[in-house]
Amino acid sequence: MGSNGTASQTSAVAPPPSQGRLITVLSIDGGGIRGLIPTTIIACLEDKLQELDGPEAMIADYFDVIAGTSTGALITAMLAAPDDNKRPLFAAKDIRQFYLENGPKIFPQRKIGFLKPVANLLSMMRGPKYDGAFLHDKIKSLTHDVRIANTVTNVVMPAFDVRCLQPVIFSTYEALKDPLKNAHLSDICISTAAAPTYFPAHYFRTEGPEGKSREFHLVDGGVAANNPTMVAISMLTKEVLRHNPDFKPVEYGNFLIISVGTGSPKQAEMYTAPKCAKWGLLRWLYDGGFTPLIDIFSHASADMVDIHAQVLFEALRCEKNYLRIQDDSLVGPTSSVDIATKENMEALIGIGAELLKKPVARVNIDTGVYESVPGMGTNEQALECFARKLSEELKLRKKNFDSN
Repeated sequence: MGSNGTASQTSAVAPPPSQGRLITVLSIDGGGIRGLIPTTIIACLEDKLQELDGPEAMIADYFDVIAGTSTGALITAMLAAPDDNKRPLFAAKDIRQFYLENGPKIFPQRKIGFLKPVANLLSMMRGPKYDGAFLHDKIKSLTHDVRIANTVTNVVMPAFDVRCLQPVIFSTYEALKDPLKNAHLSDICISTAAAPTYFPAHYFRTEGPEGKSREFHLVDGGVAANNPTMVAISMLTKEVLRHNPDFKPVEYGNFLIISVGTGSPKQAEMYTAPKCAKWGLLRWLYDGGFTPLIDIFSHASADMVDIHAQVLFEALRCEKNYLRIQDDSLVGPTSSVDIATKENMEALIGIGAELLKKPVARVNIDTGVYESVPGMGTNEQALECFARKLSEELKLRKKNFDSN
């Protein structure tokens, strides 16, 4: 809950987990323009918190860590970057409008013609589908010179270094310890959104004391962790092991996690083995406007994390502290990461709204299909329950901190 550092920081920073009972995490998947789905879910959660604690309540006040990959990292930055008053830059409800206004410029749609598939394939052979210029400029204008150590709550954002062939995890915790990891939010967001074939890889360098520097050669964090939930848990566990005074020894049962996906086309059964068996390299990279290889990697990564987290929380008998909200029935344009027409964006917002009305579901490890959980109600009801837990935790921390 805003504990990037110690509780002796500004009053805008909520007391750390050591003053309460829980460690709270919000995780947001990658998925391009499908980020409109989690924005709808998170706006609903913020509404519930404001009903409990007043109109000034914002998402960053309640979460020790907000983790995001790709489009999820952009949402994370908007929820956690400080404004001039050291409060979050965006209310959750305003992020939807950001996507509606800027989505068509980030993903400019080409004119439809009978040669479009051929033109798209030739374009992808020459370089990334989009130059990323507008996205880069927009992110820089939003976050200015804010570095990851300056966010109003701790954030975690994965990317992948193509030079080293390994993931790079940017976090507020690491940045406070290592100046060479204290990158600008803009560079991190541009990097973790640089999906191969869609946007160009991003290079930047950080400077440290005594003339030290570090180079980063980064692409989309989704190639390693499209669902950053376990990355966030690992970073928090690392802080516990480092004896960070913000934390007391913790069990996983003390984690409270809301993980929000950007949807998947599982039920649409987009591909079949007989169809894929005939594909060469080009068809794996491009098929009817989609990128099968990228899609498969990102969905596999996200689902493996969900399965791991689900089994872990069930084994520790605290599964009610883990909420995964994901739609697995996307079809047609809504399953694309870059169709930013007004009609498709409105459809994605509608999917998010309908998802709130659906029962809480967990993935079946054998079939991969999400199945409703008896007794958990709808996703909106679950968010209401989690909002009460978050509100109670914040009040407890403030009470304990004030009495010290």
